[in-house]
Amino acid sequence: MKKSIFRFSALVLLVSVCNIDVSAQATATATATATIITPITITKNADMNFGNVAVQATTGGTVVMTPAGLRSATSGVTLPASGGTVSAASFTVNGQAGYTYSITLPHSVTLTDAASNPMLVDNFSSTPTPVGSLTGGTQTLLVGATLNVALNQAPGVYTSVTPFTVIVNYN
Repeated sequence: MKKSIFRFSALVLLVSVCNIDVSAQATATATATATIITPITITKNADMNFGNVAVQATTGGTVVMTPAGLRSATSGVTLPASGGTVSAASFTVNGQAGYTYSITLPHSVTLTDAASNPMLVDNFSSTPTPVGSLTGGTQTLLVGATLNVALNQAPGVYTSVTPFTVIVNYN
């Protein structure tokens, strides 16, 4: 019995001397933050209008409209002195001041007249391009393109089958 008490006492002494802390832990804290910015928007100010265009019966050509609204003709296309209404498409982009945004232009759009005769508009370009900057939270975005006129293109007023889309996204 003395031997058991001695062993038990030795065990208690050993455990108390070798008290190892097995529950070591550390903690830290952090805060969460979110900043809500002004959503980006785009509003159309003016539609694109290539104006009056004449085409020779023997050859087609193009009308190139710059984003600044200046136009030029190639091949068998001429631009009459009475140019009609001529304008590049114009949009206002609004959003968070100081932010930049990317611009996505359409690949092409088809114009048709009342008899469904087609003309293709392609090679869209913009000012600014390919990135705009919202100085003061707003910027004007101008869009030009190339009108492809076929030889013997039927006279008439041609309008896009569906409106073309310009997309802006924050960078």
